[in-house]
Amino acid sequence: MALNREEYFDDRETLNIEAREAYQKKQLLETLEQAFRRSSAARNILDFVGMSPSDVTSAEDLSSLPIIRKTDLIEMQKTKPPFGGLLMVPISEVERIFISPGPIYEYQPSSLPWFARSFFAAGFRKGDIVVNTFTYHMSPAGLLFHEGLRQCGATVVVMGTGNTDSLIRAMLDLKINGFLGTPTFLASVIKKIEETGYNFRQDFALKKTWFTGEPLTAELRQMFESRYGLATSQAYAVTEPGGAIAYECSQKTGLHLMDDYIVEIVDPMSGKPLPPGQVGEIVVTPLHNRTWGLLRFGTGDMSSLITAPCPCGRTSYRISGIIGRTGDAVKVRGMFVVAKQAEKVVQGYDNITIFQYRVTRREERDEITLLVETRDEFADRPKLSAEIQQKFQDICRVKLDYIEYVPSGTIPAQHKIIEDRRQWS
Repeated sequence: MALNREEYFDDRETLNIEAREAYQKKQLLETLEQAFRRSSAARNILDFVGMSPSDVTSAEDLSSLPIIRKTDLIEMQKTKPPFGGLLMVPISEVERIFISPGPIYEYQPSSLPWFARSFFAAGFRKGDIVVNTFTYHMSPAGLLFHEGLRQCGATVVVMGTGNTDSLIRAMLDLKINGFLGTPTFLASVIKKIEETGYNFRQDFALKKTWFTGEPLTAELRQMFESRYGLATSQAYAVTEPGGAIAYECSQKTGLHLMDDYIVEIVDPMSGKPLPPGQVGEIVVTPLHNRTWGLLRFGTGDMSSLITAPCPCGRTSYRISGIIGRTGDAVKVRGMFVVAKQAEKVVQGYDNITIFQYRVTRREERDEITLLVETRDEFADRPKLSAEIQQKFQDICRVKLDYIEYVPSGTIPAQHKIIEDRRQWS
C-alpha cells in the first residue's frame, strides 16, 4: 500500500509504468537528436556505428552504441580540448565547470530535483539543521547536495571535508540533527566524540543521516541504527553523467532509479543488457542534459535490477546497491560472481580462518570450488557445507560445484577472493 502523499517529493515518483516509459522515451529521442546536432563526440559515436537518432526508438536500441568509460573521456579531452566534443553550448552559457581527476573538465548544471528527492525520502524537511561534510571545492558534490537540501527546506551547515573538531563543536552549538557524508567519516566522528567523554545519544541531537561516496556496509548501518539510534539512508551518484542516479527509501529494498537517466545493467564484456536479477555493470545515459552530449557512460560499478514493486509506493525500478567493481567480477556459467558478494557468503563463521573461490573449466563447463581452511578440524562440515551452498546460491545466483576443506597453509596469505584458473585457447 502506498504511503501518505507527504512521503513523496513530487508526483514523478509515483508515475505508472506506461507514463514513465513514455516520458523517458520522449526525453531519450530529444537527447539523441540534440546531441547528434550539437556534440561532435556524440555524432562521431553514432556515425561510427552507422546510426542516426531516428534509429533509436527505445532504450533497448542504445545497446548498439559503444560504452564510454572514464579513460575514454580523458583521451577525448586530450584529443579535442577542453571538453572532448561533449559540450553542446558556448562556454559563456555554462554555469559552472568542475575538474575531476584525469583531469576531466565537466559541466554541471544547478541541481535538478534529483538530490532533493533523495533527501526527502531520507526524511529531511524544513526545520532540520543538516551538516554537509562533502567538499565544496574541485567537486560538484558539496554544491549539488547543498541545493538539494534547500529544495527540501532544510538549513545547511557548510562544513566540507575534515575539520573534525570544528564539526563536533558545531554539532553541539547548533543542535545539528542531520548529517551528509560518508559512513566511515561519521563513524570516526562518533568515535572521537566518545573518546572526549561525551555520551553521543544524550549530548548530541543527530537523528538523520544520508550517505554516498562509499558503500554503507551492513555492519555500519547496524551500528548507527541500533547503538546510536540514527535513521540511515544512502544514494548512488556518479559525477560524469551529471549527478544522482538512485536513492534509498524508508523500506531499504534497493535504490530507486531517477527518471532522468536511462540506466542499463549490462555484461561489461559485450555491453549487452542483462535481465533483471542478474549482476552486471551500471551504464548510464543522462536524459535531462541538453548541454553535455555523453551517451552510455560505463560506471564500472556492479549491481542488479529489481523490477518488483516497492512497498513505499514509488514506482520506479531499483538497483540492488553497489556490490563491487567490474575488475572484481568473474563470469561463471553466464552469471557474474562478484568478490564482495562471494565474501559475504562466508562472513560470520568464526570457524573459517581463510577461504578462496577457484574457477576452472572441465569438458566445456565452468566449475567453481570453494576452498576452506577451518580452525576446528572436527567442525560439523556437512552442516557447514549445506549452509554455505544455500547462501552462495541465494546471493550469487549460481551453484557451487565443490566445497573442499584443506589443510592450514594451503591457501596463500596474499590471494584473490576469486581466482580464475580457466585457460582459453
